[in-house]
Amino acid sequence: MALNQYTPEEPISSIATALAPAALGIVRVSGKGCIELVSKVFSRPRALLEAPGNTIVYGWITSLRAEGEAIHAQKIDEVMCAVYRAPKSYTGEDMVEIFCHGGPAVVTAIQNLMLRSGFRQANRGEYTFRAYINGKTDLTKAEAVREIIDSHTDDSRSHAAGRLAGALYQEIDSIKKLIVDTLAAIEVEIEYPEDEETIADTFDKADLEQAEHRLSELVASWKGEKLYQDGARVVLAGRTNAGKSSLFNAILKEERAIVSDIEGTTRDWLESWAGINGIPVRLFDTAGLRDTQDVIEAKGVEISRSLVHEADVVLYLIDSATGMNEEDKEFIQSCKAPLIVVWNKCDMPSTVVPEALEGPLIQSHISAKTGTGLSDLFNQIEALLTQGLSTDRQQAGLGSARQKDAVAEALECTRHALATAQDNYSLDAVVQDLEDALDALSEVTGAITPDDILGSIFANFCVGK
Repeated sequence: MALNQYTPEEPISSIATALAPAALGIVRVSGKGCIELVSKVFSRPRALLEAPGNTIVYGWITSLRAEGEAIHAQKIDEVMCAVYRAPKSYTGEDMVEIFCHGGPAVVTAIQNLMLRSGFRQANRGEYTFRAYINGKTDLTKAEAVREIIDSHTDDSRSHAAGRLAGALYQEIDSIKKLIVDTLAAIEVEIEYPEDEETIADTFDKADLEQAEHRLSELVASWKGEKLYQDGARVVLAGRTNAGKSSLFNAILKEERAIVSDIEGTTRDWLESWAGINGIPVRLFDTAGLRDTQDVIEAKGVEISRSLVHEADVVLYLIDSATGMNEEDKEFIQSCKAPLIVVWNKCDMPSTVVPEALEGPLIQSHISAKTGTGLSDLFNQIEALLTQGLSTDRQQAGLGSARQKDAVAEALECTRHALATAQDNYSLDAVVQDLEDALDALSEVTGAITPDDILGSIFANFCVGK
């Protein structure tokens, strides 16, 4: 969106549901005069025009068609129109949502009719942007909308839902109040100084120290929140026939990878999203690691080693029935990524005793075939991925790198203000630091935000949102 040329009240329209066969499809419109424009192609225009906000009107979407000198209304689809009147709507403007049958041809026909009837095609994220500029939401909630849409697990959705409910906004607002109260106390001291020689004890620093602590916790929360948003790369590695594909299928709970006793069955790598204890992971099944003369399989082995280097966690599988060889030991000792040695096929009667391995390695005993030990393995993976991270959903957490950068700047300014006061600099210097901290926090919620930042945020939304 070119914000410098943007017309906020211009009527816009878009398809709000996927273009795929479904029971229902939705075409969403918003903006000044949108109800009147829809009424012109609705079979019951008066009922639509007079409908109160938050009500539904039944009728047909129609299109005028000329036949000779006569003009006829051609029915497109039987619909329900949900009417929303400003300011009680998602965007804060008048809105109509047209619920039609979900065939792609039907939904597209209605959208095209809207565009011929005076609407403009909505830009990405434009409905949420209008909600923001009309004071219906702040940037933390707006960004949480996209997080929920993009979430891969219930836990990642839950983290985003907390921000959508206002948890982060409330935390930022509370911290700002601590800084504002401190500023007010300093302003009083500047106007009515009792001792012009020193400022070290001229105001109570307790509020500022509390603000620093809470800002520090927010900054620390970003890495954990990023894990639930972006997910982690978990790579299954090991020799041929160790059971990588069986474990891949077991984690996904579906038959995605071909499982066979024939060595070298997996020649390429497979990838899929999965959830491990609520953490979204990109799971990779790779070709068995071995020396081979087969050119295609050798390429797969090369790619497997490359994926291992980029992994957040490597699960190195060993067949419990055959045990470990020197190649396994060499891989385990040389692997730089966090690694779990997984002894698979523990349900087999003829299993060898696992060998002692050098170093503090994590080991797991499972049966990918029966599911034995998978719960313990998932706990080990979760522990590795969340080690040292703040993942407490009961506390407010940051939802984007933009938010993290702004809060980190506010934290730096707050710390500098405390140091400035402690070193006995002028109160004016402390005031400047605190005002800078407030500006940074205002950027988080959108009270102060440059146009280029806004354009970047809403460009990542889908068109219907």
